[in-house]
Amino acid sequence: MPPFRRRSILLIHFISTLVICGCSTQGVPSKTAPKPPRRVPSGGVLLQGAGGTLPAILYQKWFSTYENQHPIVAVSYDAVGSGEGIRRFIGENVKDEEKIDFGGSDAAMRDDELARVHGGAILLPVTAASVALAYNLPDLTGQLKLSRDAYSGIFLGKIKNWNDPRIARTNPGIKFPNLSIAIVVRQESSGTTYALSKHLDAINDSWRAQFGAATVIDWPGNAMRAKGNEGVAGAIQHSLGAIGYVSYEYAYRLGLRVALLENRERQFVAPSNEHAAAALARTDLPKNLRVFVADPDGINSYPIVTLSWILLYKNYADAKKAQALKDLFSWCLTDGQQAAPANGYVPLPATLVAESLAALQTLHVYAQ
Repeated sequence: MPPFRRRSILLIHFISTLVICGCSTQGVPSKTAPKPPRRVPSGGVLLQGAGGTLPAILYQKWFSTYENQHPIVAVSYDAVGSGEGIRRFIGENVKDEEKIDFGGSDAAMRDDELARVHGGAILLPVTAASVALAYNLPDLTGQLKLSRDAYSGIFLGKIKNWNDPRIARTNPGIKFPNLSIAIVVRQESSGTTYALSKHLDAINDSWRAQFGAATVIDWPGNAMRAKGNEGVAGAIQHSLGAIGYVSYEYAYRLGLRVALLENRERQFVAPSNEHAAAALARTDLPKNLRVFVADPDGINSYPIVTLSWILLYKNYADAKKAQALKDLFSWCLTDGQQAAPANGYVPLPATLVAESLAALQTLHVYAQ
């Protein structure tokens, strides 16, 4: 075995063990780091949430800013993944320490999940993000372009080497190494996985027949599995020949190289805020505010984008907490949107903001 290949395999094994064990990546929030108990000022209110890792960087910024402006409100958010966030939000057989006031999901909620929420739920879109395909090929010159056939083939396990002709075809003049592709995927139930698989389901018949759209995928081959967007990003960063899917802001924070992807109009576009905003520009929300843009049209549209939802109960027993939640997320949908671009997220179009604000007003307090 060539020395560089042996070193790559050993490094992949090491970092895979590292991230699966829950070690964090410097520069991004860790969902496994223990948090000190929140101190709530006298007469104040504590709002506790849990859910997807995709919006965690923005939520961290939002909630710390809001707390500084509103000292009587403390907000806690555990980035445990969309699937776990939905489980805690539904509230069946959860431990006392797992009980939350709001959830976060990048896959919204299915009808059967919504039916299990006592009193009903509100799905509130608050931000959006691109799902980037980040890779580690430090000696590669030029910008990697992946066709729909190429990136589908990689995740289907059909394209296994970086010098595959299907990759080279859209990258003329670039010399690819004879190096195995190490695919990095999410280990747990994930809204980011759902966004990617929903897109692949829309564009590739083989993927649709084998996997479909889901928050958990039985990945083909020997995919490296990591927890959270931060775990996947860390594995890619330290693994030669790796490629994986992460919410763009994690790739942005770590300085990972990301591929230009072929969109529906056969253009190769980067996961920038501009291209993600173009993908969402024509999005119409249904009454329940649950919509997925699986394969957006438009020449400037990035092909893999997702909304991210806050999950709220329609009724709260605590009037003070209900009002605090309304005020917090009204702020996130208005003033808070200004923080999105600098943190790698996409501000919601004005029409989506208006519909989310209207939905927020349907939150009520239990009749006493």
